[in-house]
Amino acid sequence: MKKLKKLVPIYFIALLVFFAGCSASSEDKSGTMNDEAMDSAKSSSSEYDSISAGDKATENKATTESGKITVSNKMVIYQADLALRVKKFNQTLQSLEEKALKYGGYIAESNVTKEGKEQVSGSIKIRIPQNHFQDFLHEAEGQAAEVLQRTITGQDVTEEYVDLESRLKSKRVVEERLLTFMKGAAKTEDLLKISADLAAVQEEIETIEGKMKFLENQTSLSTVNITLYENKVVIPNIDKDKLNTWEKTKKQFMKSTNTLLAGLSGLVVFLLGNLPILLTLIIIGSLCFLFYKKRRNKNRRE
Repeated sequence: MKKLKKLVPIYFIALLVFFAGCSASSEDKSGTMNDEAMDSAKSSSSEYDSISAGDKATENKATTESGKITVSNKMVIYQADLALRVKKFNQTLQSLEEKALKYGGYIAESNVTKEGKEQVSGSIKIRIPQNHFQDFLHEAEGQAAEVLQRTITGQDVTEEYVDLESRLKSKRVVEERLLTFMKGAAKTEDLLKISADLAAVQEEIETIEGKMKFLENQTSLSTVNITLYENKVVIPNIDKDKLNTWEKTKKQFMKSTNTLLAGLSGLVVFLLGNLPILLTLIIIGSLCFLFYKKRRNKNRRE
């Protein structure tokens, strides 16, 4: 009985040591698992960082759904504004259109304005491949009698494009993870939440791709705005009627003859039509003259 009493404390001590050892081992295992998870997360993070850094260092290469898009060194949007005075407006306009087609460009906008008869002006907007931008400008200026204005601007969008490229890659990774989570989702609530997040991410991807395509279009094709002016010298038309001397002489002769005949006709009508009055006035005038003459003679005699 005494031996049993001595063994009980030893038994409890042994149990305490056993449980302490089990808890320590479980903590070690959990700690080891947490360390492994952290190491895995760090390695995946460092791996993604290294991949991103490697992508930025390889001349800005991006990959989209339609295929690979390579960004060579710089992406610059070029635009030129020209104001030209020309001798022949229509001929110059046609020549510019032909040169645009020659270099693989196209006419984006064109309009013509006429101010009376003395001035014709118009503008044309042309999109030209960037590698033919300078060549087209030189040929366009060669069509002018005088270059009134020449402005060329360049906007570097390389950094913006690379930023969009990185954002697109990140969104692609998120999209793939959400698709994976969606396949393993068991609850309807989880499925709906993942679907909403996936739709938002896909919308952002479409927006980024749209901006990238816009920048690609603007950098691959340069814009050239050309304003044309033509001052015409208007020569007044010669009136043939004013140069026909013979016709004018005949008309003037007939006009004078008609005037004379009209005057004579009026005189005859006046005399014949007023003949009674005229005869009366003549008789009265004759009697007055005779009376005056007799009286004058009588006064002389006296």
